[in-house]
Amino acid sequence: MKHHVHIAGVIYATIFGFTFMFSKVALTYVIPIGLIAYRFLIAILVLEILRWFKVIHIRFEKKHFKHLFLVALFQPILYFLFKTFGIKLTTSGEAGMMIALIPIFVTILSSIILKEAPKKIQIFFILLSVSGVLFIQVMKSSSGLDVNLWGLLLLLGAVISAALFNIASRNASKTLKPYEITYFMMLGGAIVFNTMYLIQLAFESRITDYVMNLSHIELLVPILYLGVIASIGGFFLVNFALSKIPAHVSSIYANLSTIVAIIAGAWLLQEKLYYYHFIGALMIIIGVYGTVRFNMGIEKKKIKV
Repeated sequence: MKHHVHIAGVIYATIFGFTFMFSKVALTYVIPIGLIAYRFLIAILVLEILRWFKVIHIRFEKKHFKHLFLVALFQPILYFLFKTFGIKLTTSGEAGMMIALIPIFVTILSSIILKEAPKKIQIFFILLSVSGVLFIQVMKSSSGLDVNLWGLLLLLGAVISAALFNIASRNASKTLKPYEITYFMMLGGAIVFNTMYLIQLAFESRITDYVMNLSHIELLVPILYLGVIASIGGFFLVNFALSKIPAHVSSIYANLSTIVAIIAGAWLLQEKLYYYHFIGALMIIIGVYGTVRFNMGIEKKKIKV
């Protein structure tokens, strides 16, 4: 298998790893739904500029809309809705543990829908990687888990949405370019979340905040990262990887973002590192490596045949 696909996986995991830090900074100036709205607004504006200057070519063909609708519906629309409201009812530790289950759901659904079943040894490494994330989240939840059923159900909705996105993008990649899929994802996110945010501001008689918020340079920098680097760059790499390798292999790279987030927190926000961070990180790395390594063996056999 071409190594650039796996490089793409590592890069998108690194990009998403820094989103936690930038989001934390931005949320001191704007509410969560506003941050999401600005994020996708910036993303679609940049993509429109690229399309206007013919850097990218987007096909608006009716035959593709079914696949594109499903991709955009699951990610970013349903995923961000479920995740945003789920986090409000749970702790960050509970949210982190639920989101860590995405590779498991991707593996199950891709086996059923796409008929891309992993080898038994890959299942072991997928579970090892997920366990590494769960271990870190459990250990850092010093206050324990105060389970909120509705919150967990919403987060489960986010997990299932993310898993179905992997399936939908994998299907869409058969006829569409990764940047075309990314374009429609950003368009869907921009329309839905900006509409929601504007309605909320209107009800609160704060409609001018929609523009005034952007006067804060401290907010603009995180938004530019989240909109351009993470939304456009990150999701493009995700869609690219999904067009080349099975969904259960592509999704496992996302667990590396946990390690990146830990490093970013320690390096830039002076957050402390504990022994469980190192143990969990080692489990994640070994799990990701094993999943990818044994998939390479499968690809080599296909080439020989």
